[in-house]
Amino acid sequence: MIPHNMKAFLDEHLPAGVLQNRLICEDGRCYLELAKRDEQLLAALGITTDRLGPFMAVCMWDQHSPLQIGGYLVVDNLSMGRPAMGGIRMLPHITPLDIHNLARGMTLKNGAANLPYGGGKSGIVAPQGEVSKDEHTEIVRGFARLIRRYKDIYVPGPDVGTDDADMKTIAMENGLDCAVSKTADMGGNRIDQLGAAAGGVVIALTTLLKIMPRLKVLPQFSDLAMPENDSPTVLFQGFGAVGANAARIMQERLPNARTTGLSDFEGYLHCPKGLPVEELFGRWQKSKLVTRAFYQESLVQTEARQAIKFSNDRDDLLRESAFCLVPAAAVFNYLGVDESDEAAMTVDRMGNWRVIVEGANTYSPDPNKKAQRTRLEQVVYRAKGVMIANDYLVNSGGVIFAAQEYYLPTPEHLQIPPERLGDPEAVENWLKQNAAEFAELSQKRKESGEKWREKVISANMTQLVDYLAKDPNLLPCDAAERISLERLSAREQGRVAKDIMISIALVPSDAPLQLAAEKIVEQNNNMAAVVDSNQNMAGIVTAWDVTRAVAQNPVCGDMPIDKVMKTEVVSASPQDSLPDILRKLEENRISAMPVVDGGKVIGVVNSDLLAYSYVQRNSD
Repeated sequence: MIPHNMKAFLDEHLPAGVLQNRLICEDGRCYLELAKRDEQLLAALGITTDRLGPFMAVCMWDQHSPLQIGGYLVVDNLSMGRPAMGGIRMLPHITPLDIHNLARGMTLKNGAANLPYGGGKSGIVAPQGEVSKDEHTEIVRGFARLIRRYKDIYVPGPDVGTDDADMKTIAMENGLDCAVSKTADMGGNRIDQLGAAAGGVVIALTTLLKIMPRLKVLPQFSDLAMPENDSPTVLFQGFGAVGANAARIMQERLPNARTTGLSDFEGYLHCPKGLPVEELFGRWQKSKLVTRAFYQESLVQTEARQAIKFSNDRDDLLRESAFCLVPAAAVFNYLGVDESDEAAMTVDRMGNWRVIVEGANTYSPDPNKKAQRTRLEQVVYRAKGVMIANDYLVNSGGVIFAAQEYYLPTPEHLQIPPERLGDPEAVENWLKQNAAEFAELSQKRKESGEKWREKVISANMTQLVDYLAKDPNLLPCDAAERISLERLSAREQGRVAKDIMISIALVPSDAPLQLAAEKIVEQNNNMAAVVDSNQNMAGIVTAWDVTRAVAQNPVCGDMPIDKVMKTEVVSASPQDSLPDILRKLEENRISAMPVVDGGKVIGVVNSDLLAYSYVQRNSD
């Protein structure tokens, strides 16, 4: 059934009749697909279109399931390539706007990471209250069946409320290359275990220690004093998968650095001489929360208590001073200009820092939040002289590692046989039979991810500092966005038909007209390709052809398709450039054409897709 919160949201925000007129249903799975041209309907859901997207937004649910299974998908932008990548968030009150904001963050993050994949995100509207582990798994499995329809343009990973085990569930349903950040027995890259995002934070800090002196040309950094012997003091706001691993990796990569403060849900610890990271990391692995228990168990009866401070107000960590602050907690606005920003700390009470390396996700495309961010940087960066390394330039290690599972695809002989998909026991047996090869594949993906992360994040920091040093009026948020958009634009320049095409329905040449009509409605792209017995293109049928046939003969549903189809078809090849496609559409006065490779129909391009690409290419 549709989740209760989702139904209430759609009933409140969508105009009457939209679901009745636009809903696509197949075997109980229901989809409302909105493209960029559906500006008014997207706005009703809270999503504002702009030059970047979204490419598609989908509301979907399973009306036959006794469980509440449903949610949202936003494929924001495909300029970097296909498919889009981004995690599945699972919360009771998730909305399309939440998913769009997260998807836009992935567009910029994937661009900054120079990954050949677009930005997307999805969200499961979780039932209110507790659900059992089995119910959780069944909900994820049901959502996997829903998003299978979009596997060509979206590949999920984990996010808040989901984990690697959930990605394994999705891969068991849809195939190994239909999810990333899977478990190691599937060749997955163990993102949290390896500290993929955390490693990016440390790479960023290590690079900044070398290049930050370039900022001395700016007045706010004229007094910049760098720590000697690569010995920065660092505060970690949040000691979880990112913060804890970053503190651990920093000890290995920068042995002279000191973690002088860290916080978690129960409070914060601070010690100017440095905290025992190895011990705290071990505690985190076992119990996740470390601050209160560490203080009570280890320090109360010792002299060390005099050196280490504990407070149950975790936000007060941001009052402490250090060379570097690493926001790594699930807090969007860790700093605010005033109380109205509802931030963890206001800038008038913040400690003295020289650099902030954002391990947490802080970006939002929302105009109000972007304005809030600008005000913040005007004070923190421009007035106080604190360098800010923006989130999506820094914490992309997770998606870089995850993307290797698609970039280095699973070899054909290791793919789960189709007859085993959807059968967990059969899939487990398959994985055990091929355990050695999956372990080897996992190691190759780990090594590839480490090289990619090092190269990209170091380059991001160098480019960010260079931009800021050259332009005194530029803020870090603007410079970071410029870096991502430049990469999106560069990738856009070389795009061809296969990069922008969407799927097209294929109908046998001996099928009745009614089947073509059904396929056109399902695909919602106004065209179906007619194929012969060898699956080669024989012609096309458009929505107009069906309408004209019905107007001439209302009971023509059983009419053979070859009586209606067009056999003289203008088509594009997979390597046709965007100007080539535009020229063909204009010269033939058509709005869409199939993409044909060696006689096989592999997709369709239309004027909407082309306009979308050109808007992005010429947006700056």
